[in-house]
Amino acid sequence: MIELRDVVKTYGKGDAAVHALKTVNMKIEDGKFTAIIGKSGSGKSTLMNIIGGLDSPTEGKVYSEGLDLTSLSNNELADYRNRTTGFIFQSFYLEPTFTVLENVAMPLTIRGIPKREREAAARKIIGKLGLTDKVNKKANELSGGQKQRVSIARALVHDPSIVLADEPTGNLDSANGAEVIKILRQICTEGKSVVLVTHNIDDAKQADVVFVIKDGLLDKELRRK
Repeated sequence: MIELRDVVKTYGKGDAAVHALKTVNMKIEDGKFTAIIGKSGSGKSTLMNIIGGLDSPTEGKVYSEGLDLTSLSNNELADYRNRTTGFIFQSFYLEPTFTVLENVAMPLTIRGIPKREREAAARKIIGKLGLTDKVNKKANELSGGQKQRVSIARALVHDPSIVLADEPTGNLDSANGAEVIKILRQICTEGKSVVLVTHNIDDAKQADVVFVIKDGLLDKELRRK
């Protein structure tokens, strides 16, 4: 479980201060598909960055796996992310001249995993996402839907317990977007926690739990019946 207690995030000081998050309290449950929905500027991406250990709150505490993330050093936070968290982004962030295999294996390469081991893990997850025939294709030769599936494979290759997806359907057509949401739901059935950050109501409706964020505050918490 990930728990945020009285989390505040402020950028700048004095009259120039921007209050991105205002005393947020929430729990991300293990094995659940959780959506955070809000308009542009609502604070949802800031919230995702704090949940994922990419940013730290100005005030408050963030707990995950028994750790107080706000007490960790930058190196300890990086180690936490590398062990526990997979990230999926709207813009894919693939290396365009790397192959699918090289892109998916990247998190394991960074961790110093031997080549044979990391390629075996990458091929396994690539196959699971239906991309076996693209394994040696370069990222710049893929369609948008294929690129997003590669980014999902990269997020899963190190077997994280938490997957954070920031507007993962934003650059996709409706058919490919629906396929991405289907994959995210499937990930939850494997015991992983998935957090979807979106402004798309239809995507959010597929989640088990929906947090509505407005002007830096949690406005509502909705649960699938």
